[in-house]
Amino acid sequence: MLTRREALLGSVLTAAAVAAIGPVPAMAAVKDVASLPREKVTLVAPPFVHPHDQVAKGGPKVVEFTMKIEEKPTVIDADGTQLNAMTYNGSIPGPLMVVHEGDYLELTLINPDTNTLAHNIDFHAATGGLGGGALTLINPGEQVTLRFKATRSGTFVYHCAPGGAMIPWHVVSGMSGAVMVLPRDGLKDEKGKPVRYDRIYYIGENDFYIPRDEQGKFKKYDSVGDNYDDTVKVMRGLIPTHVVFNGKAGSLTGENAMKAKVGETVLIVHSQANRDTRPHLIGGHGDFVWEQGKFGNAPAKDLETWFIRGGSAGAALYTFRQPGVYAYVNHNLIEAVELGATAHFTVDGTWDDDLMMQVEAPKAIAS
Repeated sequence: MLTRREALLGSVLTAAAVAAIGPVPAMAAVKDVASLPREKVTLVAPPFVHPHDQVAKGGPKVVEFTMKIEEKPTVIDADGTQLNAMTYNGSIPGPLMVVHEGDYLELTLINPDTNTLAHNIDFHAATGGLGGGALTLINPGEQVTLRFKATRSGTFVYHCAPGGAMIPWHVVSGMSGAVMVLPRDGLKDEKGKPVRYDRIYYIGENDFYIPRDEQGKFKKYDSVGDNYDDTVKVMRGLIPTHVVFNGKAGSLTGENAMKAKVGETVLIVHSQANRDTRPHLIGGHGDFVWEQGKFGNAPAKDLETWFIRGGSAGAALYTFRQPGVYAYVNHNLIEAVELGATAHFTVDGTWDDDLMMQVEAPKAIAS
């Protein structure tokens, strides 16, 4: 087992893996990329998504993002349980980044000197260099810029992968997010007909492994490195203490519930960087579902529950037809109800009795 000192020297452990891939090849098309237009995008915290075009305007471009790594204590349930979180841009999950197929995604990743650990980013959407992980490893007080071409459309996970046991520890401490690469001509249904969305929400599902003390209470630690040994022991049991959406049980309920109106079409992007999950919208459906997250494949239709593989992201499109509160859950109902994987949509509009009505109110059983 790694010691705390070895955990804090994660960059040393990763250096051997980086060296193993050999020298970085020269970029053949740098001059071509230099001539492309550039767009700077300001990221927003999930479940919201930065403004973007659903259909690309013009040719490929370089889309520039900046993301800061933040290590910080985070409360993950109503009981005040603390996670010593590692985050991209301060949120769990990290922000959703949207580009179009053929664009270049250029990210400046910053690891402030107030942090204690080395971090990087592995883009499942990228080709080469451990998904960018081999080229983005930075110690506290450093920053790095990575560019990759978005060659495949779909939704893709990104996560921290600094090497060895650091990889799962960083991921289950909050360091994951997603990229959405839209087809240049937008989303299509199973017949190739264009479909659009009025709203988009990004839900990142996380499994957390919080150590307990001798009395069974969740422990707190002074810094992000102090919990390493204890957390690894819990992780190896493969039984999470919390399974939550967007970093905290109840983070997308009540006043923070996602909003929509009857007749609006909503795109839900759902990622899980570590475990399989099965999203379900109670009282609704997936009109069109890219279960594997790849827009080049025809979407499935009318799904009640869909499957998101660990280490991937999927997308579902639904047009709300009734007002009210819709629960959106991981349909392992133990994880939804007991461990926290529940969110809500609140939908405004006029009720349609043709779709559902109470024919007769509850009353005593007739004798």
